[in-house]
Amino acid sequence: MMAGLLMAILFGLISTTANLIFISFAVALFIGGFLLNRPVWMVWIVLLSGLLVLGIIPIYDESLDSKAGWAISLLCFILMALAFFKSFTTPETRKGTPSFIWLLFGFFVYAVLNSLIQCYSTEEFIGGFKRYFQLWGLLFALCWIAFDERRVRLWRKFFLIVALVQLPFVVYELIALVPLREGLVDSLPGMVPIDAVAGTFGTSIYGGGNSGEMSTFLVIVLAFLLSQRMQNTLSLGRFVLLIPWVLAPLFLGETKAVIVMLPLSFMVLYRRELLARPHYGLVALTAGSLLAVAMGYAYMSISKMSMDELIIDTLRYNVYERGYASKLLNRTTVLTFWANQQGAHDPVSFVFGNGLGSSHQNPEGLGGHIEARYPYYGIGLTGASILLWETGVFGCGLLIASFSCAWSTAGRLYRESINPLVRADANAIQTALSLFVFHLFYNPGLLEVLSFQIVFAAMLGYLAWLYRRHTASVAWSRL
Repeated sequence: MMAGLLMAILFGLISTTANLIFISFAVALFIGGFLLNRPVWMVWIVLLSGLLVLGIIPIYDESLDSKAGWAISLLCFILMALAFFKSFTTPETRKGTPSFIWLLFGFFVYAVLNSLIQCYSTEEFIGGFKRYFQLWGLLFALCWIAFDERRVRLWRKFFLIVALVQLPFVVYELIALVPLREGLVDSLPGMVPIDAVAGTFGTSIYGGGNSGEMSTFLVIVLAFLLSQRMQNTLSLGRFVLLIPWVLAPLFLGETKAVIVMLPLSFMVLYRRELLARPHYGLVALTAGSLLAVAMGYAYMSISKMSMDELIIDTLRYNVYERGYASKLLNRTTVLTFWANQQGAHDPVSFVFGNGLGSSHQNPEGLGGHIEARYPYYGIGLTGASILLWETGVFGCGLLIASFSCAWSTAGRLYRESINPLVRADANAIQTALSLFVFHLFYNPGLLEVLSFQIVFAAMLGYLAWLYRRHTASVAWSRL
């Protein structure tokens, strides 16, 4: 009764503040406490709200975006606590845990301890911790909480549904938001109207949009469909019906990285076919390349540039010395700038970084203390540069090592499993891993965009679930 009275007083005080962040925090805490013994419900809330709701909120009220994100993050941190508690108190739970999960857990511990040791401010640490690990609870839960196969298959189908609903949202954004933003270009220099075409992955009227994250997600879903078709687990009729819905949003936006991601995904997906059946693999690679070329011509019509102008302009702000958007650095120079500043000048920071949140760019207020040292440079332009500035070579290497181990785990599943659906998913997950690594050098979405972090956490969590289920069945067959 005393606990209930104290909680009532606390929630009453929070409601009087009229602060949406505090209110969201209290609601998420209350819901999380109610759902402690219902982790399945927690996963559904995170998936539904994070992939279908959160991204379209800024269209109507941009101020609610981060506040709603805090509630989802807190719910996922509760899910992480449940997963950690079960793994620490039940040794049986840890059996069969793949090595990449332990490396990710090691990165988590290292990043937290390293940041606490060289903590610049509490606000910076909490903000950085939240951005990095806000969805990792989903990853650890899929590995260590016993979800049955029926639940996991439903979540797997849900991601396909998310891919299919991107098209109507993209069409709406193209028709309603882009013309509105075109009328605001003169008053908001630097704004690119077509960037609002981002589906449900996050867009706004006055700011940017997560079009790169939506495009990467759709390419990953395309890889899953192609992989299932290779293993004959998806009928030709359904394949032909689904492919246009997945590809259409890629033609309606202007994410030039798709021209790179498509050939990369086809190359990874069909690399075994190139060795076993070269003619079949070459046909697939040719189809992927032609698809990329078609998208290049679609982007030419949108940007009203020739192919030569498009290539030169893209290289100029990605490889050469021109800065990206209004920043002084681009995706290449942001890495060389870090090496020059942290190499011989500060070898300790070169190895261990400067702590979580130190390079964060916040257009609405103060960013990290390292970012404040280099204003207008854009040192946090990509995920790779953020990792290097904040966790150093050691932390960045630890995360890349976890990706490498995840690749090996998926490869082992592909070789050992006799289930064609598992083999198809393992091959597609390897393709997704290559796109995640590419995305680290493309933009900071993997470390900062909640909707895309759901894709990342769910993908690696699903791989861990498949691996543990496979090792358990192998162990059972040997008895």
